[in-house]
Amino acid sequence: MKLTHLLCLLLIPFFMQGQTNDTTIINDGLKSTLLLHKEFLSIPNLPENKEVMLKNIQWAAKKYDALDFKTTFLETSTLPILIAEKEYDPSYKTVLFYFHIDGQPVNPDAWDQDHPFTPVLKEKTEDGKWQKIDWNRLNGEINDEWRIFARSAADDKAPIIMLLSALNILKEKNNTPKFNIKVIFDPEEEYESTALLSTLDMYKERYASDYFIVMDGPTHNSNKPTISFGCRGIATCEITTYGAKVPQHSGHYGNYAPNPVFSLANLVSSMKDEGGKVLIKDYYKGIEIDPSVFEILESVPYDANELNKELGIYASEKVGRNYQESLQYPSLNVRQIGTSWKGKGLKTVIPEYATANIDVRLVPETEGWAQLEKIKKHIKQQGYYVIDRDPTDVERQKYPKIVKFTGLHSVNAFRTSPDSDFGKKVRNQLIEDFNEDPIMIRLMGGTVPIVPLINALDVPTVIVPTVNMDNNQHSPNENIRIGNMRQGIAICLSILRME
Repeated sequence: MKLTHLLCLLLIPFFMQGQTNDTTIINDGLKSTLLLHKEFLSIPNLPENKEVMLKNIQWAAKKYDALDFKTTFLETSTLPILIAEKEYDPSYKTVLFYFHIDGQPVNPDAWDQDHPFTPVLKEKTEDGKWQKIDWNRLNGEINDEWRIFARSAADDKAPIIMLLSALNILKEKNNTPKFNIKVIFDPEEEYESTALLSTLDMYKERYASDYFIVMDGPTHNSNKPTISFGCRGIATCEITTYGAKVPQHSGHYGNYAPNPVFSLANLVSSMKDEGGKVLIKDYYKGIEIDPSVFEILESVPYDANELNKELGIYASEKVGRNYQESLQYPSLNVRQIGTSWKGKGLKTVIPEYATANIDVRLVPETEGWAQLEKIKKHIKQQGYYVIDRDPTDVERQKYPKIVKFTGLHSVNAFRTSPDSDFGKKVRNQLIEDFNEDPIMIRLMGGTVPIVPLINALDVPTVIVPTVNMDNNQHSPNENIRIGNMRQGIAICLSILRME
């Protein structure tokens, strides 16, 4: 027993020394890393401008060329896919890393700086406002709570820089991973990954790997190392109800011409109870949360009062026992309602039609087309004649209740078991290097458009998010917290040490 204790005491400094060495190297190079990030952010990355997107792709290729990776531009119907590859040993397994290199559209007037593609370093003042500071402040002690503001600062250029920095550190230390590496750079993720998904048949062998890591999305709001083992999918549809053939004056025809807004409201209300549970038959079919699964869900730090306060709501819907459990079920969301009048101001009219735009977040137990069919069947059970076009005059006379139903888009969900060999590899390596269990997210709430690629590769896949939750992703004033940059590099180094 004493010998065991002695060995443990001897080993602790050994592991701590390795982690301390990483921290020292990361901190010593942090200024250069942040300036490299600034340089990358200064290249606009909206796919509508092919010339600037090519500059982004070429910038990344040049950095991986310097690391002795083989870089290739794979031609597509739109923008090329950059793939960087390095074989350290033919006998090793191969890990594929995924990043996207494009960004969301911007409205410069909504940003609190000169331009979204001119990166700004800021710190928070005592009154909670973000104040610009000089980049020369990086010459001194770098504060984890400073942030860099620019489009794509977090989504997804920060993770690109994190892995790049980790690979450079390995090169400086003359170390190599125990697996071969492939890296994909998607030029159109924010635009449904059109280029990448169009190449699945053509370049499937080029993307082939044993494991897949998606470097995208925000970490848990505690900023602790996080692993997401899947993400929800999405399907969308439109439901339209009808009144008179043309909008009518509400004075002349109020109480006579039916208002389609009320029939739409009644129809949508029939789909959920007051607690938010979907009433459509078999909507949750096939989903079981057994004790072992709930244990994973409950392990994620969560304070209902704090979250509700942050959201500004009295209480959550009653679909799940906590936030994480609510994500394990398909959702039914009305994202927009509109009528035939779309001009400015108000008119005293009875609308011609009313439309609800609906999105359904999918889970692995559900498929998009099946959920949409359940919604359509429910509408029919409410007594509606359901078609996929505007009704004819004959149909208006024949059917008292008419709905136009159109399904528009579907990307299915994916999930890898946390108990899979690969899930355990990633988790155990993070435990070893950070001395605590990472936050385990069974299913991320959002959707990544590359699920078809994940399904085509058919290999264990995890999402390793590294950026701060409050990064204003897709919104004005997108930012990355310096502490997350620092930790993200350490997470990448940890992953690169996996065996």
